[in-house]
Amino acid sequence: MPSTSDLAATLAHDQAVGRLRESYERIPQGDPVRLAKRSSNLFRPRTELDRPGLDVSKLTGVIGVDPVARTADVQGMCTYEDLVAATLPYGLTPMVVPQLKTITLGGAVTGLGIESSSFRAGLPHESVLELDILTGAGDLVTARPDGEHTDLFRMFPNSYGTLGYATRLRIELDKISPYVALRHVRLGLDELAPAIDEVVASGAYDGDPVHFVDGVVFSPAEAYLTLGRNSDAATRTSDYTGQQIYYRSIQQRQQDFLTAHDYLWRWDTDWFWCSAAFGAQQPVVRRLWPKRWRRSDVFHKIVGFENRHQVAARIARRRGQPDRERVVQDVEIPVERLADFLRWFDAEVGMRPVWLCPLRLRGSADWPLYPLKPGETYVNVGFWGTVAIAPGDADGDVNRRIEAAVTEFGGHKSLYSDAYYDRETFDRLYNVPALTEVKKRYDPNARLTGLYEKAVTRR
Repeated sequence: MPSTSDLAATLAHDQAVGRLRESYERIPQGDPVRLAKRSSNLFRPRTELDRPGLDVSKLTGVIGVDPVARTADVQGMCTYEDLVAATLPYGLTPMVVPQLKTITLGGAVTGLGIESSSFRAGLPHESVLELDILTGAGDLVTARPDGEHTDLFRMFPNSYGTLGYATRLRIELDKISPYVALRHVRLGLDELAPAIDEVVASGAYDGDPVHFVDGVVFSPAEAYLTLGRNSDAATRTSDYTGQQIYYRSIQQRQQDFLTAHDYLWRWDTDWFWCSAAFGAQQPVVRRLWPKRWRRSDVFHKIVGFENRHQVAARIARRRGQPDRERVVQDVEIPVERLADFLRWFDAEVGMRPVWLCPLRLRGSADWPLYPLKPGETYVNVGFWGTVAIAPGDADGDVNRRIEAAVTEFGGHKSLYSDAYYDRETFDRLYNVPALTEVKKRYDPNARLTGLYEKAVTRR
C-alpha cells in the first residue's frame, strides 16, 4: 500500500502536470512554444520571446525512489543535483550522471548526456523504463519500449522538444560505493584506443576493475585516462571544491580518492577547466570567490550575460584584438579513429585541453535521431572555448570545418550548441524524415518547433 508521503507526492505531481497543460493551452496557435525555466545548459543563443513559456515550475522533484527495485520516478525538470541527493543515501545513482549539476533528467533524455559510466551504461535515455510526455497535440501519453507509443519512445532521444516534453520518467538506478578510487594513466595518443578497448571488453585495466573511465588530452604529447573503481574504504579523500583544482590533479598525481558525491560532481566546480576564463583559478580570486558561486550554472550565467551584452568583445575590439568564434562542442568519434581526429583537431583548431569519454550503447537497437551503431565503441571528445577568427574567415567557419571533419572521421555531433549544417546534410545526419513521420502523429498541427529550426536557425 502506498505511504501517505507517496500519495502526497503523486498528488503534487498531478497538480504540476495540470499547470503545465493549462499553460500550453494558453499559448495561441502559431506562437512559439518554450519551457519557462530559469537555467539552461544549451550553448546556442535563441531568438528572444516576449511571452510566457510552459509552466514547469513544479516539475522539478523526485516523486519516489524504490531502493529494492532500484528505480526512481522523477519529474522532467528535476536536476541531476537533486536526483543524486535523493538516491545517494541508498547507495544508488542514475546509471549515467552527466557532469553538471543543473542538467535536468528530461533534458539529458531529450537532448542526450554522457559521463564516465557510459562505456558500460550507455546514454541516459537507455535507462528509461517509461516516461510521460506532453505531446504537441496537447495529449499526455505514457511511452514505453513496447506498446502503443513505442514509436514516440524510440524517437524522443535527441528530439530537443520537437515531439513534446517529459513530465515524469521512471529510470533504472545503479549501485555506487561510498568512495571512488581513481588512477590517472598517462598514455600516448596511439595508446588510447587499445586501452579503451581493454576496459570496454573486460571491465578492467592491467587486472584492476574499472567502473568509470574518462580522460583529458592536454596536448598531443600528454594524454591521460582516469580509471575509477567503486571502493568501500578510502585512506584519505581529496577535496576539489576549495583551493585545489581537479583537472590539474590529473597531471600531478597517479592515484586519488574521492567520496562518491565529490566524484560525481568533480567537473562542476570549475566547469571542467572553463572557470579559468573568469579568473576563478587564480589563488587570490579563488579565495575571494564564494564557494556557493563556484559552480557551472553561475559560470553559464556569466557567459549568457556576455552573449547578450558583448562587454568583453567590445573591450577586445578597442584593444585591436581579433573577434573570436565560440567553439563549444561534444562529438562522438569511433574509437579506432580517435588518435587521427585528435591530431587533426590540435593542428587545425588548437584548443587545449580536450575531454575524452568512451561510450557504447547498452542494447542491440539503435536510436533513430542519434544513429550510433550498436556494438561499436565511440569516444566523446569535448572542447569548449573560443578561437580567434582568422583573416578571411567568417564567424562559424571553424565550427563548419569541425562538422565536416567529424563526418569524415565517421563521427556524430551533439546539438546542444551551435550547428551550421545545411538542411539537406542535417536531415540526413539526424534522420529528420523519420522524425517528421512520428511528428505527424504527436504534433499534427506543427505547434512545436522543428529540429533543424531549433538546432541551426536558433528559433
